[in-house]
Amino acid sequence: MLPGMAGKPRIAIVGAGNLGTALAVSLMRAGYIIDAIVVRKGSKSRDDGKKLAKQVRAQLLFALEGSEADVVWFCVPDAEIARAARSVSAKFRGKGKIALHSSGAISSDELNSLREKGAVVASVHPLMTFVRGSRPPLTGVSFAIEGDAKAVRAAREIVNDLGGHAYTIRKKDKAAYHAWGAFTSPLFTALLATSEQVAGLAGMKRIEARVRSMPILLQTLANYASFGAPGAFSGPIVRGDVETVRRHLEALRSLAPAHDAYAALVGSALRYLPVKKRSAIKKVLDSSH
Repeated sequence: MLPGMAGKPRIAIVGAGNLGTALAVSLMRAGYIIDAIVVRKGSKSRDDGKKLAKQVRAQLLFALEGSEADVVWFCVPDAEIARAARSVSAKFRGKGKIALHSSGAISSDELNSLREKGAVVASVHPLMTFVRGSRPPLTGVSFAIEGDAKAVRAAREIVNDLGGHAYTIRKKDKAAYHAWGAFTSPLFTALLATSEQVAGLAGMKRIEARVRSMPILLQTLANYASFGAPGAFSGPIVRGDVETVRRHLEALRSLAPAHDAYAALVGSALRYLPVKKRSAIKKVLDSSH
C-alpha cells in the first residue's frame, strides 16, 4: 500500500456497468470498503448505481466530492476514461491517492489529469468477460498492470486479495494484448454466432445448434487447456482430407461471411497447426476465392 495507508484502502468505483458491478462485489467480498459508487446523473446510470451502491453498502455519488476513498477505480468505456478523470480533477485532492482504470487497450496515461493533481496512477485489466446477467468471480483471473510504481504495488496487493494473478505489461504492448483478449472471448463469440448460421444451412435452429454443440465445445477447451493448440486440433484439416475441405467450402458459398471465416481459419491452421497434405489444401483454399 502507499506509505501511511493503514490496512486495506477505501475504494470508489466510477461506473456501475457490468465490470464495475462485478469488481465492486468482488472487492467487498475480499474485505474492502466500497466508499462510493460514482455515476452520471442520467436515469439509467443512476438506477444501476443506486442498485449497486445498496448491494455493496456504499454511498451513491455523482462526483467524487464527499468520498473518502483512497483508491478511485474507473470502470467506464475506454473513450470515456480521460473525460471522466478530467471531470473529477477540478476538486480532486490527489496527494496520497491512487487512481486506476481497467482498460486493456490504453495506458495509465489516460489518467494524467489526476496524476497532475498528485495521484499515482495505473491501468489494471482483468482478462475476463463481463456481460449483463453474469457476475464471474475474479479468483484465478489474470490482471495486466502498468503505471506508476506505487500504484502498481498497490494494485498488485488488491489483485492478490481478489485471488487473481497480477503481472506487468508494457504500455507499448497493450493494443496487441487487448487484440489477443478479443480473440479469447468477443471474437470467439462471433465465431460461435457464425457457426449457428452454418447450422441453419443444415436445417437446425439456433437454440438446437447451441445445445448440440456444447459437449464438443467444452471438450475442445479442455483439450486446449491440457495439450495446447496443436494437441487439441482435430478433424479433416489435420488429417489432410482435401475433398472434405472442398465440400465444406462449396456448401458455404451461399453464406459469404461464414465462407470467408472458414477460409481464414483454414489459412491459420495451415500456418500454425499440424496439417497433412498442406499444399493440396492450400490449392483448394486458393481456388475457392
